[in-house]
Amino acid sequence: MSMGFGMGGFDLIFSIFPFLFITVFVIVIGTFIVTAVRGVGTWSKNNASPRLTVSAEVAAKRTCVSHHHGQNDMHHSSTRYYATFQVESGDRMELAVSGPEYGMLAEGDRGTLTFQGTRYLGFERS
Repeated sequence: MSMGFGMGGFDLIFSIFPFLFITVFVIVIGTFIVTAVRGVGTWSKNNASPRLTVSAEVAAKRTCVSHHHGQNDMHHSSTRYYATFQVESGDRMELAVSGPEYGMLAEGDRGTLTFQGTRYLGFERS
């Protein structure tokens, strides 16, 4: 009795392949749909939230760098910028900010933060 793949082994592989292909396809499409629905939900929730301006301090800053591999061994990266603000009540909130805005903020800066839901709208130093 042989333990290798004979003709019967290839029949098994070719009979399983359509099932595996469809399963992976459904997972990829499902992930895309869930991500899109969450994005629209966040956007809608932010639009429905009041626009608030509060006294705050920049408590921390951080970046998130993603590396991407493209065709022909081309690599590129993208950076997302975040700032954590502490309001007078002691609560903290982390908001995504643009690169130029990130560069202008320094930990310890005090001023007025304007935001809508989880959407950063601006920070004016006092």
